[in-house]
Amino acid sequence: MTPTPPTSAVFTAAVTLKPTQPEHFDLAFTATTQPCPWPKAYGGDLVAQAAAAAMRSVTDGKSPHSMHSYFLRPADIGAEVRYEVEVVRDGRGYSTRQVRGYQNGKPLYVCLAGFAAGEAGADFHAGFGEDVPAPEDLPSSAEYLAERDGGSMTEESKAYWSGGRGFDMRHVPGPVYLTVEGERLPHQAVWLKPFDPLRPVDGLTDAQRDLAALAYVCDYTILEPVLRVLDLPWARPGLVTASLDHAMWFHRPGPVDGWLLYVQEAVAADAGRGLGTGRFYTRDHRHLATVVQEGLIRPT
Repeated sequence: MTPTPPTSAVFTAAVTLKPTQPEHFDLAFTATTQPCPWPKAYGGDLVAQAAAAAMRSVTDGKSPHSMHSYFLRPADIGAEVRYEVEVVRDGRGYSTRQVRGYQNGKPLYVCLAGFAAGEAGADFHAGFGEDVPAPEDLPSSAEYLAERDGGSMTEESKAYWSGGRGFDMRHVPGPVYLTVEGERLPHQAVWLKPFDPLRPVDGLTDAQRDLAALAYVCDYTILEPVLRVLDLPWARPGLVTASLDHAMWFHRPGPVDGWLLYVQEAVAADAGRGLGTGRFYTRDHRHLATVVQEGLIRPT
């Protein structure tokens, strides 16, 4: 039997929303969390689905400029989440939305999202170093894991890391799947791109879909610099991680159809929590978005 090639459809399936009757606020949608080999759904599902719900509630052309999220409870895998959108404010230049996700009758996610009409202004963005290897010179996750095993890794988790996340990811320095490759430095970079061209998503423009893609993929590796500096690979037996809160700023539009560089840094780790930052760049150094996330990190 020929293996199914990896596909970005896992992302577009995640952000395909179905309108439903609101129970608490102004608008409501349902979306389904995607398969993963852990006890709980992937946190990026919730961020991207909430971003899609918020964007579908803004009809005057404004674009997202920020999201600030809290993860309240774990989400069930392969189950519907109902997103309720509150229209907090609509102004000429800026709009605000609150989005709450509900599952099993309880809130599990909440965010505030800001939208901006945009205006003329000065332009600046921080760059990244010229010495980052090209993605073509780095192994894919599938190539890296092909002959490797160990720790708590199962065949299911190996397949998920290799091709189940919708995006090809290539680490600088090496990954932290089984061991911490390279020095225990508090920073890393990850080249990423969809496995195949992103499909249209009902209710979203292509530009909105691409913003949702950044919100989706950002959570996969944002805590890895913290794991790296603490010498905690993902397959360490007993390791537990979870997203606690998340903030994201969208600086400028850009297509998510080629390689992007996700530059990441560990900021702090203490009391069972770690804080990481990340910046998304196009290959020609355009800074698209910035992420900050705090997560639970429990080694045993």
